[in-house]
Amino acid sequence: MPVHYIDFNKQLIPEKEAIITADNRAFRYGDGIFETMRWMDGDIRFLSHHVSRLQGSMRMLQLEHPATFDAYFIRSRAAELIKRNGLEGQHVRVRLQVYRDGGGLYSPQQNQAAYVMSVAKLDPDEVKHRKIGLIVDVYSEFRKPYSELSKLKSGNSLVYVMAGLYRKKNGLDDVLILNQEGFLCESISSNIFIWYGKKLYTPAISEGCIDGVMRKVVIEMALENGLEVIEAQISPAIMSQADEIFHTNAIYGVQWVMGYKQKRYFNRISRMLQEKLTHR
Repeated sequence: MPVHYIDFNKQLIPEKEAIITADNRAFRYGDGIFETMRWMDGDIRFLSHHVSRLQGSMRMLQLEHPATFDAYFIRSRAAELIKRNGLEGQHVRVRLQVYRDGGGLYSPQQNQAAYVMSVAKLDPDEVKHRKIGLIVDVYSEFRKPYSELSKLKSGNSLVYVMAGLYRKKNGLDDVLILNQEGFLCESISSNIFIWYGKKLYTPAISEGCIDGVMRKVVIEMALENGLEVIEAQISPAIMSQADEIFHTNAIYGVQWVMGYKQKRYFNRISRMLQEKLTHR
């Protein structure tokens, strides 16, 4: 079986080789952030958005030298890792985790950043717009607290793990997560959009959702195509009244939601946006 490699601080090493110690801060405290990116046609899609979010997140966490993680660095490291793993010409998921190096308890000893990059082949059929939409439900057992940190893609992911267990137990494609006040926030790995009353709604960043790259792209495309976009506080009650719901993330683009309980949705807006996305 061929060896799969990862990039650990500019060293390409076998994926199964141990790289962390017991005092690793990402392991102990979730002290870091990550970007999940899609490589296709020889580059990372919407790389400038990923770089902007990553560097902003590093500054918020007071990690040193965020400018080091620029477009050239990420693209070149990803390209080398993809080549080393024989994935050239493929659709590839690229995951970059940046964390605070060194020891310490809750108070870090220093703020130098370290990173791990990994790549995995994506099935082209898997990333196409699904003809059969997602079946979803609302997850309410644990809610996501919101603050300025809520928008980060951080290692603090227990609410998503618990929602994922609920999704698997109930045979669902995805579930919608609520914020601490009981309003719609996001899904397990996507931002959410709702077409209702001829307007496109999405939870505001202040509602605790991840500041998604594809969320930004979809808002831009919607506005360019004359759609009114409203970033707001949204009650889950809208799920029973909406005409259309779709999810967005950097890997799958736009994913149509077909059903929630007995409710079924159209997919006119999501299909249009997915088609526009193929040309960006």
